[in-house]
Amino acid sequence: MRVLRFLFYTVLVLIGLAVAGVAALWVLNPFAPEVTVADPSPEGRRITENSLVANYYPPKGEGKHPGVLLLGGSEGGLGTGGGRMAKALQENGYAVLHASYFGAPGQSKILALVPLETFDRALDWLKAQAEVDATRLAIVGGSKGAEAALIVATRHPELRAVVAGMPSSVAWQGIDFNFVNMMFNPPGGSWSLGGKPIPFVPYVQPKEFTGDIGAIYAASLLELPKHEDAIIEIERTRAPVLLICGKQDTLWPSCRMADQVKARAEAKGNPTVTILAYGDAGHAVMGLPVEKSNKNYDRLDSLGGTDEGNNAARVDGWTKIIAHLEAALAPAPP
Repeated sequence: MRVLRFLFYTVLVLIGLAVAGVAALWVLNPFAPEVTVADPSPEGRRITENSLVANYYPPKGEGKHPGVLLLGGSEGGLGTGGGRMAKALQENGYAVLHASYFGAPGQSKILALVPLETFDRALDWLKAQAEVDATRLAIVGGSKGAEAALIVATRHPELRAVVAGMPSSVAWQGIDFNFVNMMFNPPGGSWSLGGKPIPFVPYVQPKEFTGDIGAIYAASLLELPKHEDAIIEIERTRAPVLLICGKQDTLWPSCRMADQVKARAEAKGNPTVTILAYGDAGHAVMGLPVEKSNKNYDRLDSLGGTDEGNNAARVDGWTKIIAHLEAALAPAPP
């Protein structure tokens, strides 16, 4: 009898600990990335109008300049890495609107059902600036921002250039970084239009799951024949597209998806797609190079590849991003 009573109380304690653990995960949400809303000054200014949350970096010099809509990834908000890219583009003569689409104050805390109208308003705002040539616009995004950039490009044929780093070929299910919520109340698609979710590829757990997020995306991508309406119709854009990926990407199969985007463009006859695929790089393949003395240098390999490989890809890739934008956004001859 004592043994049964001991087992009974042991089971109760274990259940209590499990419940407490789940409750702690739900409340503390330790896996959520820290959302940053970077200060744009002194080079730029904060924009909070027409439901936008963005940092604007006006071009230097007189006259009209090409404009770039810059989108970060699943970190949400306005990250410092994106801010560095925005300032570098500004130095190259571009007007840059670095826009947040979730995570910032007043926006959804999860990456789900983000209205595509958010990007429409951002482009409209950028076009309206006196120093911006509204006929020379580009969109640049990385990771989930690349997924958004490619979708937005299909809806805005007036765009003249597209750059997508660590890209997706499809619209994916949304992300709630509170994994308890994600388990028991999974979000719908990442994007919405007119208040309704656009078609998306849902997540599929691999048969042998070891906690590798990349394996979830790889397994889910195999189900694509069931969700062909989620494929990004890249042929709807007229702009030349530059895709950048790391072959060792452990977050999602960005090079495989880049190949899918290019294959569809070639099959449909439009647009021109160029892929920069780097063998020793991962999900940190795109961005400005990082000095070895920088504390973030040793984190470049955290999502695949090596620190040196990712940084070398950034050195080469950034030069080619600028060249791509310069060629596509050149003023029309008189």
